[in-house]
Amino acid sequence: MMSSKVIVATVVVFLACLAISEGMSLRSLGVELHCRCIQTESRPIGRHIEKLELIPATSHCEDTEIIATLKKTHQKVCLDPEAPWVKKVIQRIMSQKKR
Repeated sequence: MMSSKVIVATVVVFLACLAISEGMSLRSLGVELHCRCIQTESRPIGRHIEKLELIPATSHCEDTEIIATLKKTHQKVCLDPEAPWVKKVIQRIMSQKKR
């Protein structure tokens, strides 16, 4: 008969594998398990932006994140959602989508 230590160890390993595989499957579906933006840019860079990605707050990140892809370098830059110029850009995009 198995000892209780072996049973406990087996359960712990099983739960750890389950947690890891769940995290991996969420990440493979494009679900981030943390905030993407550590620092944000508040200086106006609107003319350099090729694409904007708006990521709403989730249980894993309570901040709305705005990630811009730059035209020339294709670098991704996190924008400060509270910056007045960013708010104007978002409003402009939203009004164009309603048309």
